[in-house]
Amino acid sequence: MKRAIWIELKNVVGALNDVSGIIASHEANISYIEEIGEGGTVHLYLEMEGVTDLDRLISDLNKLDVVVSIKTVPTFYQVYGKRVIIIGGGAQVAEVAKGAISEADRHNIRGEKISVDTIPLVGEKEIAEAVRAVARLPRAKILILAGSLMGGEITKAVKEIQKEGVKIVSLNMAGSVPEAVDLVVSDPIQAGVMAVMAIADTAKFDIEQQRDKHY
Repeated sequence: MKRAIWIELKNVVGALNDVSGIIASHEANISYIEEIGEGGTVHLYLEMEGVTDLDRLISDLNKLDVVVSIKTVPTFYQVYGKRVIIIGGGAQVAEVAKGAISEADRHNIRGEKISVDTIPLVGEKEIAEAVRAVARLPRAKILILAGSLMGGEITKAVKEIQKEGVKIVSLNMAGSVPEAVDLVVSDPIQAGVMAVMAIADTAKFDIEQQRDKHY
């Protein structure tokens, strides 16, 4: 089970090393880390695996001179759950988001945790960079490409992140992207709905059985 802590640290050289050293001494592993803030102090959000005695770990961290304050918090997965990422043109992204948010709400009411992130972008290079970045986003489970023309470098990026385990849905559009993705859906609202169903534990929809199909 992952555990998360929120630490305020003095912004000095070696502070992170001191913290990671204590965590390692407890034979725990940092699975995710994010630093927020600047100036005299910064905040670290840490997710850890293998923690056997969280209270003792926090006690040992509090003994460090660099630690200002520390508290336990829910993990991002517990709060926000799986992520649906929508990239493409503004109008298409908005329509896809309608379907995804409506479907996520239906499953979240039943105990799921699914969040929806969007970014409207133009330009082959910009979209390709955003697609590649999805594989580096924590908790990102599925990507929806919403546009009227995508191919070239974007298609290369699609194939790269598929190897990382990211499922991809696209609208039916011009270009080579629809030939590379896992599922093509013409209606943007339905694309959002089906993408959420594909990652929801409370849905009976297997995207693997829909591979290469067009709707």
